[in-house]
Amino acid sequence: MQKNYFILFLLLVTLSCKKASAPPPPQINSFYKQVITPDDRKTITAEEAKTYHVNNKYQYEYRTGNPGQYEYNYDVKGINFKGDSVCGNINVQGKYGAGILICDTVTDVEINTEWISYGKLKACDKKGNEYQLIVK
Repeated sequence: MQKNYFILFLLLVTLSCKKASAPPPPQINSFYKQVITPDDRKTITAEEAKTYHVNNKYQYEYRTGNPGQYEYNYDVKGINFKGDSVCGNINVQGKYGAGILICDTVTDVEINTEWISYGKLKACDKKGNEYQLIVK
């Protein structure tokens, strides 16, 4: 008889235990976007204008934001996958960014960028073509 109660107890405990799921991380209210898009470089929002900063000692054109959340704007140049010269303008926050490249043979190309070294970036367009860029 005790064996039956023990099995029943184990069964009840097993069925009643549910795995607790962790609550989602809190969302921080901020004007910063999680992902930089090519359109970010076209306009500066009112919030970004409050922190707009230019410093001629550095390679960026301007920056916006606060420490740890800066978004930088750069003029870039480089080569495309065919070896043709390209130039453009990008916004970067942290390691990643996005912008527009101007190629001699085609219309403007939207790209996503990633820092690979100091002053050097790897970029990729929507078609998967790669570009090697440096900050002007």
